[in-house]
Amino acid sequence: MKLLTFVQGGELQLGIKTDEGILYVERALDLVADAKVNVPRTMKEVIEGGEGALQALRGLVEVALSFGGKGGALLRESDQTFGPCVTDPGKIICVGLNYRKHAEETNAAIPEYPILFNKFNNTLTGHGHDVSLAERVTSQVDYEAELAIVIGKEAKDVPIEEALNYVLGYSCANDLSARDLQLRTAQWMLGKTLDGFAPLGPYLVTADEVGNPNELAISCTVNGETRQSSSTSDMIFRCDEIVSYISQHMTLKPGDIILTGTPQGVVLGLPESERVYLRDGDTVTVEIEKLGALTNRMVRGQ
Repeated sequence: MKLLTFVQGGELQLGIKTDEGILYVERALDLVADAKVNVPRTMKEVIEGGEGALQALRGLVEVALSFGGKGGALLRESDQTFGPCVTDPGKIICVGLNYRKHAEETNAAIPEYPILFNKFNNTLTGHGHDVSLAERVTSQVDYEAELAIVIGKEAKDVPIEEALNYVLGYSCANDLSARDLQLRTAQWMLGKTLDGFAPLGPYLVTADEVGNPNELAISCTVNGETRQSSSTSDMIFRCDEIVSYISQHMTLKPGDIILTGTPQGVVLGLPESERVYLRDGDTVTVEIEKLGALTNRMVRGQ
């Protein structure tokens, strides 16, 4: 399934992408009285409910789409204001320099262990939202197309061969980075945690629809020009290795997000004289095979 959140009545609502449009879960439940028990109504409930919650939603989709007229439960996707597809993660953990060609373009040594840093919930925003360039504090905002892992079960000391069993699904993410702030000190955090610097979505695609997460095409365009074009197969540490490694050091909880690194093609990887960082009005799209396309516009802001 492709799950999402969208704004209705000033609040984020749970939706499911179907061939006929976005199924508004709350309205669909009004149609199917018998399905109201154990059907999640929010993304948080989906994540915490695990496979049982997903099964309940699959049943709701099947029944709701069989109703004539659909009772207003189907919405046109282009009319919706998206929220981040995960709304309240306990942790946002990021992996740096995790694509071999990206490490090479920045003249960095190939890491022996995953390089981990963090973002916070203030960085989350949804597909279609404007993101402030925060010009008061930075002049070097860069894009980073990334595959996001969403944890579905508590994971502690998980072996590599079992790690993907703890994943609920995957999403597109843009690890926006203020390079001047990131490289000001040895700690990257400040350049990674400005408001809106982690667009996530448009969908949370369940793991069963994705298959091997290290066989996906990944790209980024700016104003329609391709800047990044690669495959998740170029990761130095694969998704299963990342989940296992992190779980050896901290307990992963349902809803935690892991951003798995970016491929070559970022502005920072160009010769200094050729670097043109994101500007007011630039439109950035991250697209990953099977997961859809995440688009955000950069705007002036404090």
